[in-house]
This record gives sequence, structure tokens and C-alpha cells, in this order.
Amino acid sequence: MTVAAAGTDPWIRRYHPSPEAAVRLVCFPHAGGSGTFYFPVSAAMPTSVEVLAVQYPGRQDRRSEPSIEDIAPLADQIFDALQAWTDRPLAFFGHSMGAVLAFEVARRFQDKLGAPPVVLFASGRRAPDRYRDENVHSLDDDGLIREMQRLNGTDAQLLSDEELLRMILPALRSDYRAIEAYRYVPGAKLDCPIVMLTGDADPMTSIDEARAWQEHTSAAFELEVFPGGHFYLAAQQQPVLRTISDHLARHTKNA
Repeated sequence: MTVAAAGTDPWIRRYHPSPEAAVRLVCFPHAGGSGTFYFPVSAAMPTSVEVLAVQYPGRQDRRSEPSIEDIAPLADQIFDALQAWTDRPLAFFGHSMGAVLAFEVARRFQDKLGAPPVVLFASGRRAPDRYRDENVHSLDDDGLIREMQRLNGTDAQLLSDEELLRMILPALRSDYRAIEAYRYVPGAKLDCPIVMLTGDADPMTSIDEARAWQEHTSAAFELEVFPGGHFYLAAQQQPVLRTISDHLARHTKNA
């Protein structure tokens, strides 16, 4: 496969091209999030790792496009978009809703190409088959804002700017609708290692729900627990990046 021309793919952001990279780390944003969330990850990674950030429709430069309110077709389209980047081994990292998307795209790579990612990093999300009855998407705008404040994943300056805040709410609501309607469809376990990262005080994911990711791989599983809540990775950026880099070095050694 050939690499997509820079700037021509609406789905993929490559902030720091690295011709010498041995692996590409594909990063999937959380509900309401965008590719720019992973700019610091891209900047911090060694040149041996090239970061690709997924950009969902309905936000930032794709704000005029309708959001996709179903995980399955969203995963299908991301899978299609990533076909142009398979000249190097791929690893996946997804946070919250992004963890489920990363898992579903990994399943498509395995089922359709026989080539799952070299490692799947699942962050801040219970295992795909662990269900909670949640209806955040049905809240009014003020309720959605309160949920953002509760999870502490949005810049305080943005939360104080009502105009900007109202601009992101449609995408946020659509994403919540998609992830809250998601139901795991049983299938083959992934043949790649899964590394699960979570905060020890995450209200969205218990340690037992995080550990249940091990049931979805036939390969190695590791659970990494950090201090913090749902967006523990903001406060623990350096330890998290070090953990990702260490695991990538280990799992791509023979890729």
C-alpha cells in the first residue's frame, strides 16, 4: 500500500512525519474529541514512532460533515482510510470511546486482512462486553456541559467560552449516542497483545472492568493503572508516554 498524500486524507492527521519510523501509532479520540488531542503525543514520540491521529467527521475542519452516530460504520470508514498507511506496522491507541473504536478497527484488520495491529492500547474504557446503562446523549446542553465538567477532560478556558462550547456540543452528543448504543458482537479474540491503561479513580471504568480486556486477546495482556480519573492521561502525560514507548519498543522489535 502507498501512503496517502499529506493533507489529502480527511480521516488522518500526521503532525510530525517520520520517514525512519519503524511503526505507526494510530490514535483514536474520545467522545467529542479531535485529532489535535494527540498532537502532544505526536510531538513527544521518538522518531522511530510516527503518530497518526484519527479525525472523526463533525468537528474542527470536518464540522460541516454529519457526525456518524453508530460505532460499526464509523469503524468501517476508519478501517478503509487506514489502508493507505499499511506500508509500516500499525499499533492502535484509543481513549474512552476511542478505545472501543480502536478495538473494532483492530477486529476488521484481523478479520479482513489477517493482520491485527502489533499492539492495542485501550485507555479509560471498560472492556467491550462490559455494559452500563447510560443515556448522557439524551441530556440537554447544560447536562452535557455538566458531564464534561465531571470528567474533567475539557480545558477550563473552553468551558468558560460559551460560543465555542456550543459549537462542539453537537459532535459530543452524537459521539455519546454512538458509544451508548454500542453492543459487543461476539467473535474471535484478537491475536495481538492488549495493554489496558486506566486511572485508579475513573468513574467510567472500574479496575475489574478494565481487567476484563484480557478476555479479548489470545496474546499477552497487561494492565497499567495510573493515579487520576477518567482523563488521568492529562496529568500523567510523561509516565503514560513512557509506558506507550516502552511497550511499542517491546512489541515491534520483531515486527
